[in-house]
Amino acid sequence: MRAIALSELTQLLRNRLVAATAILVPVFFGGVLIATQDNFGGSAIVAALISIVVVAMGVYITITTTLASRRQNLFLKRLRSTAASDNAIIAGLVTPLVVVNVLQVAAILIVLALVGEPPANAPVLIITLALIEAMFLGFALATSGLTNSPDHAQVTTLPIFLITVGAAMWVAVTGTEELALVKRLIPGGAAAELAIEAWNGIDFAEVIPLVLPTLAWVFVAFVVASQLFRWEPRR
Repeated sequence: MRAIALSELTQLLRNRLVAATAILVPVFFGGVLIATQDNFGGSAIVAALISIVVVAMGVYITITTTLASRRQNLFLKRLRSTAASDNAIIAGLVTPLVVVNVLQVAAILIVLALVGEPPANAPVLIITLALIEAMFLGFALATSGLTNSPDHAQVTTLPIFLITVGAAMWVAVTGTEELALVKRLIPGGAAAELAIEAWNGIDFAEVIPLVLPTLAWVFVAFVVASQLFRWEPRR
């Protein structure tokens, strides 16, 4: 797994397009949100949008594209002929991208805390970010099974990207005083609300109802991924 992860990190840094998608674009987006946070209603809302959108771009889209590319050039098939287990191969391929994204989000949120208001409940915010990372990782593994090529990933990732980002923006703009259950059940909705409440300050007793919907989507995503993931090119 370690050798695969190091190789994948090297390829990430060498591929300018993937590196830009995974590193530069999310950082630029986060910077724009921080610079215009007053237009969005403050640090808490910006933190939620950053958490959803940056992970969606850096983990979901990038990993889907990467796995589709590795399948297309038969790299996945060759790896499977080695002594490494299936889980070790997948972990080795996705770990560098997830780690890079975690560092990105952490750095952006630290800057946001320094120039705006700091989070009132950092432990809950960390839990929220872990759930968001896991959710989009599961979605990426599932979507990659339906993606024939890296170019095709621009199409296959669009529905989930729009749904999750749209849900986050819906919650950020309108809150959850109305249609709370609907907003929380849409992937990204409960996570965005939890990120906002963690930044503003939330009691641990109120965390579980917001954690459960996202945790459910993590479970669903990985179950679907186990059925859809493919090691050889789709015919």
